[in-house]
Amino acid sequence: MPDPTPIAPRAAPRPAMTILLDTSIPHTLDTLVERVAAMPGVQVQAWVFDDVATRRAAEQRLAAAGVQAAIHSAYKPLLHFFLDALALEHDGGRLAAAGEISVRLPAATTAGQSQRFRLEAYPLAGMLPQGSLRLSEGDDERHYVVGLDGIAHRVFVPLAASGAPCGWLRLSRDGAVLEDGPLATEYELAFAAAMDAIRGHAWGRQGPCFDVLRIAIDTGGIERRLSYQDECISTREALHEDLYFSILEFFQDRAGLPRGDRTLQPGQIVPEVRHAQGATRVRVALLPHPHVAAVTPADAAAAPLSPSALAGLSQPLTPEAVAIEMQALGGKRFSVLSTQGRMVHGTHIEGSLPGLVISGGQHANETSGVVGALRAAHALKQRPHAHFALIALENPDGAALHVQLREDNPRHMSHAARYTALGDDLEARTAPPFVEKAARLEAIERTGAGLHMSLHGYPAHEWTRPLTGYVPPGFETWTIPKGFFLILRHHAGRNGMAFMQALTAQLAASPDLAAFNARQLATWGNHAGEVPFPVLNGIPCMIFEDSRSTVPFTLVTEFPDQTVYGDAFRLAHTTQMRAVLAAAELYWAGLLG
Repeated sequence: MPDPTPIAPRAAPRPAMTILLDTSIPHTLDTLVERVAAMPGVQVQAWVFDDVATRRAAEQRLAAAGVQAAIHSAYKPLLHFFLDALALEHDGGRLAAAGEISVRLPAATTAGQSQRFRLEAYPLAGMLPQGSLRLSEGDDERHYVVGLDGIAHRVFVPLAASGAPCGWLRLSRDGAVLEDGPLATEYELAFAAAMDAIRGHAWGRQGPCFDVLRIAIDTGGIERRLSYQDECISTREALHEDLYFSILEFFQDRAGLPRGDRTLQPGQIVPEVRHAQGATRVRVALLPHPHVAAVTPADAAAAPLSPSALAGLSQPLTPEAVAIEMQALGGKRFSVLSTQGRMVHGTHIEGSLPGLVISGGQHANETSGVVGALRAAHALKQRPHAHFALIALENPDGAALHVQLREDNPRHMSHAARYTALGDDLEARTAPPFVEKAARLEAIERTGAGLHMSLHGYPAHEWTRPLTGYVPPGFETWTIPKGFFLILRHHAGRNGMAFMQALTAQLAASPDLAAFNARQLATWGNHAGEVPFPVLNGIPCMIFEDSRSTVPFTLVTEFPDQTVYGDAFRLAHTTQMRAVLAAAELYWAGLLG
């Protein structure tokens, strides 16, 4: 039986709190207005990470002081040109009548930069009339050139030496340039301050280095929902992403591991970026693991949702609600303890058909698979001779953090909740103590599974890391949505093509899913080019040999579910359920040999 033992207790308890940094950074625009208001007659152009209302208010304050100012967004400058200068979401008729809209991209100076500028233009292709946007290579390193109604509009791109977006200030008087160069903004300074505090701390050599590393930043910035699908512009969300992955990379480098390694266990990294006005406050602290309340008999006896209520869910389930649903399924139950003391619940439904394992919530901010797995399990229980094990939520510590982060930022992707409380991806554990992964290993052992269905999701809107180059390193093909897709991993000598052809044909029979995928793939094509793997029946599929698991076939589902609610969330978990049910029947029919 796999070892379910949690991580051994440390020799000494963690202190209640260790403060690494507590500082405030003045609001850049306030400082800038105070400075240039004393320079009447100067012309100001500035690029900052503030929303349009804050930028316009600063322009008005300067105008009252006799200073002409134009203050732009340093983040996604091309998209903001269409939103602010061309009123894309308020005057669509003008753009619809314009016919072709050409955009010449800034000239690429490094490998991959051209693709980055195409992605930075996202989601214009989805917001403009279909087929009207044409992106092409340009020859100006610092400008997008927009061709509209016979006029060429030059859109400046403020770039740091690293290639990341940055603040910029240009001052002139009577045609003479007084200043033209980078402007350190509170957005960039907050990130740098947090990272410097972490790099400068005396970390121990033995991991985990901490229980919880909390980076709390209260700041302004942009938080703007767009009219295309789930898309948004959020500098606070982007700061969370930059902090989380940069800190993870710091500890990977320190341990001598490659970037993107998923085995490292530094501890739980928790950036919490909240809205505030005025100065930006940055606090970095080490905290003990949160106290996890014991589940009482009353909690365990709480009523589960009916099948129709599950089908109608418009938002993710909490870990406590998942525990109740798992108990209601019956079967032979098994469980292990998570790092922070939560139960990972599994159940085994015995039958004479070949064994199947279904799991969800490995990455706990990917929430539709949890609901889809529960719905599928209820249906499979009614199927004669069905034989399967279910772990609806493999990472309850991450899920609890996701609940916490969603309180302030419900529409952020919150990748800090992706991995376990140890900071690793549970699937990457290859030796005891397995902790949360022990439940998966037990499910495989109980069923002798020939197929493991691991239900996942990915960002439902654009994923960026602006302060570290814009496109998330190592996740270049995940930065914008490409619809629901599938990954089939198989052992050497196996072939799953017939299975995937049949599975995608069944899934594509849903008009809602077919339309959803067609729309997202079209926008992907406009901005990112061809999808880098086969598309079967309108569903992208990756099929490759992989022996990481003892199970000969692992089917991974990927629905762009992070941050969605309402009808979008229902389509996500319904698609996850349909994928499980269809794959199970094809597997039991022998299509995987």
